[in-house]
Amino acid sequence: MTASKQAFQFPADATLRDKLAQLMFVRIGSNLPPVKTVEEDEARVAQLLTECPIGGLIVFNGSYAATPATLARLQAQSRYPLLVSSDLERGAGQQLRGYPLFPHAMAFDALGGGAGEAVFKFAELTGQTSRAAGVHITFGPVADVNSDPRNPIISTRAFAVDSTRAAELAAEFVRGCGAAGFLSTAKHFPGHGNTHEDSHHALPTVDATREEMTAREFPPFQSSIGAGVPLIMSAHVRYPALDPAGEAATLSKPILTDVLRGELGFQGAVVSDSLLMEGVKVGCANEGELALKAVNAGIDILLDVADPVGTLAALEAAVAAGKLSEARVDEALGRVLRLKNAAFNGQPAHAFDVAENRRLTESMALDIARRATVTPRNDGGLLPFKPERSLCAVLVNPFPLPSNAEAPPLGKMLAEKFPQVDYFELGAEPSDAELARIADLAAKADQLLAAFVVKPAAWHRFGLPPRLRDWLAGLMAKRPTVIACLGAPQGLDPLAEAPVQICTFSDVPVSQAALVERLLEA
Repeated sequence: MTASKQAFQFPADATLRDKLAQLMFVRIGSNLPPVKTVEEDEARVAQLLTECPIGGLIVFNGSYAATPATLARLQAQSRYPLLVSSDLERGAGQQLRGYPLFPHAMAFDALGGGAGEAVFKFAELTGQTSRAAGVHITFGPVADVNSDPRNPIISTRAFAVDSTRAAELAAEFVRGCGAAGFLSTAKHFPGHGNTHEDSHHALPTVDATREEMTAREFPPFQSSIGAGVPLIMSAHVRYPALDPAGEAATLSKPILTDVLRGELGFQGAVVSDSLLMEGVKVGCANEGELALKAVNAGIDILLDVADPVGTLAALEAAVAAGKLSEARVDEALGRVLRLKNAAFNGQPAHAFDVAENRRLTESMALDIARRATVTPRNDGGLLPFKPERSLCAVLVNPFPLPSNAEAPPLGKMLAEKFPQVDYFELGAEPSDAELARIADLAAKADQLLAAFVVKPAAWHRFGLPPRLRDWLAGLMAKRPTVIACLGAPQGLDPLAEAPVQICTFSDVPVSQAALVERLLEA
C-alpha cells in the first residue's frame, strides 16, 4: 500500500552521527512564503539525504496526485527508511491537495451524541488515505482544551472547551488512526488552549495552578495515552506552576520527563513542535543550542529543523564535550526506531478500496459540515432566502491565501442558486471606495448575507480587523442582515444585534456548502 523498506533493522554499529541524525525531521514543501510544493522541494531534500541521514520528513503543500511518487523516490534514496509526517487535522486533503477536507475539530463537538463515532471514522479514513500516500504520522489530535476564547492559534482546532469532551474525542481520534495502522500525535502538551498568544511569534505563559492544569489540561492527554497514542508533541509555552524556571515545555525536563513520563506514564516518543517557531527560540543563540536543550529536556524527535547539517554538528560536539550523554541519545533513538518498526515492520494497514474511501470521505465531510452548522439566532423571517430575489453577499476573509490556494467556493455556490447575486470577497485591508460600493449595492438588494472567517492561523491576528467589524456593523444598522461566521462561534459576538446568526465552525469548502444550504432552509 505504501512505499516502504521491509525488515528494517538499524545497524548495531551505527555511528553517533547516524544516531543523532535519526532524531531530526525536516520539512518538504511549504505553505508559507516562499511557497513551495513538495515536488518543487524534492531536489533539495534528495541532496540533503546524501549529506545527512535524517530520521524523517514533515510534508507541507503536497498533492494527492503527485506527492506519493515523490515520497517513494526519496524513500528509495534514503539510507534508512524515512518516517513521513504531516499536519492532517482536517484530513489528508489538508496537505495533499485534491483530497476532500473535513471541517475543523470543534465542528465534531457540535454533533452531540454521535461525535465520538464520527471522530473515529474520520480518523480511520484519514489514516487509510495517508498511509496509501506514503505518510505514516499525523500531528493530531489536538488534545488542547480551548478554555480561553481569545486563543489565536488553537480555537476551533480543539475538539471542545470542556475537558471531559475534549478527552473523549481525542481518544477516539487516536483509536481511529490505530485502526488504520496510522501513527497519531496528541498535542500540544501540557496544553495550549489556555493562552491568548500565538507561539509562532511569541512565548506564551499559562499562569494556571498545578491543580487547575491537572483538572483541565491533563485529561485529554491522559485519555490519549490510555488509547495508545504513540507520540505526544510539546508546546512552546511556559507553565510556571510546572516549571518555576520558566522554560517552554519543549525545553523543560520537569514537564517532559517528570510530569509526562513520571506522573502520566507516557512511554512513547515525544516530538517537539516546529523549531522554526519564534516562541521556542527565546534565550537560544542558534538552532544547535536549541536542539541540545530540547533533547536534554526529553524531546526524542526534533521537528522542522532548518539546518540539519549544522545542528547535527552541534549535537556531535555536545556529546564530545559531555553536554549530551550517549545514553540519552540511545534512549531517544530507541523510541524513534520503535515508530519505524511500527510503520515499516508491523502489520500492513488494513486493505481498503481507494474509490470507496474517497466516496465515504466526501460524503462524511459534507455530513459533518451540515450537522455542525448552527443558527444561534433566527429572528425577523429573513430565512429562507428566496432564489428569485436579488442577493448581495460579501465574504470577509482577513487571512491571505497562499499563492497556490484555490479561491473560496462560496461565490460559485451562491451563483448556482441565486441568478441575481452580487458577490464580493474582501481581504484584511480593502479600500474605502470598495467598501462604499459594496454598501451601496447591499442597500439596494432584496437580501443581504455578510459572511466572515474567524479562525486560528499562524502569524495572524485572531478575529475580524476592527475596521471591517465596524463596517459590517454599519451594514446591519441600515437593514436586516444575515451574518455567518465561518469559524469560531465567538466571532459572532461583536455583531450580536444581527437578527440571523449562523456559525459553521470552519471555512473549508464543505462548510461553505452547508452554509448555502442553510440559507435556503425554512
